[in-house]
Amino acid sequence: MPPITKELQLVVLLTGASGFIGSHLAKAIAAAGHRVICAVRKPGAHHDPRFGYIAADFTRDFDSSAWLPRLADVDVVINAVGIIRETGQQSFDAIHVRGPVALFKAAADSKVKLVVQISALGADQHAQSRYHLSKKQADDFLASLDLPSVIVQPSLVYGPGGTSARLFTTLASLPLIALPGTGTQKVQPVYIDDVVAAILALLDKVARFDIQKGTRIALVGPEPLSLRDFLSTLRTAMRMGRPRCIPMPMPLVRLGARLANLLPGSLLDPETLQMLERGNTGSASAMTSLLGHAPRAVRDFVAPGNVANTRLHAKLNWLLPMLRVGIALVWIVTGIVSMGLYPVADSYALLERVGISGILLPLMLYGAALMDFVFGVATLMMKRRRWLWLAQIVVILFYTAIITWRLPEFWLHPYGPLLKNLPMLAAIWLLLELEPELKER
Repeated sequence: MPPITKELQLVVLLTGASGFIGSHLAKAIAAAGHRVICAVRKPGAHHDPRFGYIAADFTRDFDSSAWLPRLADVDVVINAVGIIRETGQQSFDAIHVRGPVALFKAAADSKVKLVVQISALGADQHAQSRYHLSKKQADDFLASLDLPSVIVQPSLVYGPGGTSARLFTTLASLPLIALPGTGTQKVQPVYIDDVVAAILALLDKVARFDIQKGTRIALVGPEPLSLRDFLSTLRTAMRMGRPRCIPMPMPLVRLGARLANLLPGSLLDPETLQMLERGNTGSASAMTSLLGHAPRAVRDFVAPGNVANTRLHAKLNWLLPMLRVGIALVWIVTGIVSMGLYPVADSYALLERVGISGILLPLMLYGAALMDFVFGVATLMMKRRRWLWLAQIVVILFYTAIITWRLPEFWLHPYGPLLKNLPMLAAIWLLLELEPELKER
C-alpha cells in the first residue's frame, strides 16, 4: 500500500510501543505515512528516527491532567500496554485500569478522533481472572465515554519473536507433548500481521467518521481449534511429523500451575490455566471484514523459508534448559560428594599428591566442594549467566591442568574422569554462545 498523502496523515499516540504488538504497530503505522508518538517510561533509551518519544508511566500517571499535555495535536490514541502477570509496581489495577482510565479521560477532554484499546478476548461478562476483569474494567469505561472508540480483543497472538509463538512452537517440538486433560481446550490464535492490518484498517475509517463509540471487535483466526490440534498443526508446519501426546490429569495440571506460580516469569499459573480451560474463541466475521479476506490459518503461521530456523529455535528452547539443569546437577552432586560422601581420607591423599598438605587440606577440600555446590545452585537460579559460564570454564581448565601435571594416570582411568571434562567444557561453551541469541528472539 503506498504511503498516504499529508492531508490524510494522522498523529498517533501509541502506548506499549516496546511490547510485542506495540512494536509491530509502531513500524506499520509509520510505514503507512502517519506520525507515531511513542509514550514510554524512558524516552532517552529509544533512538528510532521513525518515531517521536514522550515520557509516560502507567504505574503512576493516574490523573488525566498528566496525559492532557501529551495529547496536544494527537488525532488517534492506541493503548497497547498490558501485562500477563503482576510484578512489583506493575499491577493489573495500575497497568490495565488506573493508567488507561486516566488516558481515556484525557482523550475525551482533548476530543481526539479515535481511541483504540487493545484488550483481550475473554474480557467480557463471563470473565473470572484478574487479568480479564481488569481489562474489562478499562474497556467498559472507554465504551461509556462520548468519543469514537474501538476495543479490539485479540486471541492468542502468534508471530516471530512473540511470547506465544515461543511457548507454543516449543511445546509443539517436544518429543512427548503433555496435554492438560485431553487437550480439548479451544483456542483461536491470530497472526500478528493480521492484528496490525486490522488496526491499520481502523485508522483508514477515521477520515470517514465511520466509527461509533465502544465498538468491540474480536481479533481471531479463521476458526477455533482444540489445543491438541493447534500444537499438532504447528508441529506439521515445522515439518516435524505427527506428535506423541500424553493426557495429564487436570488435578495434576492444577497442582503444577500452583507450583509454577512460584517461579518468576512463568506463564503458567492458576489464572492462566483457568483462562485456557474457559476457551479463547470468537467470531472472525468482523476481522474478515476489516482485512477484506479471511485471517491467516495456523497451518500458514510458519513461513516456508523460515521452517528450519523456527524448528531449530523451538528445540533449543527446551534442549538448552535441559543441558543447563544437567550441568547444575553435576556441580551440586560433585560438591555434596566431596563434602564427605566420598571418604575424606582418600580425598586428602589425592590432594597431598597434588602438593597440598597440613592445614590447607580441609580448606582446599571443603572450599572446593562449597564452590562446586555454589556453581550448581547459581546455574539454576541466576538469570544472567555469561560470567558464571566463563568462571566454570576457567575452574574446569584449572582442575584439568593440575591433575594432568600431578596425576596424569587419570587420563587412562577406565571411568574417564578427565576425559569427561571435555564434553562438559563443550556443553558450557554451547550455553555461553547460544543463550544470548535465544533471549534476543
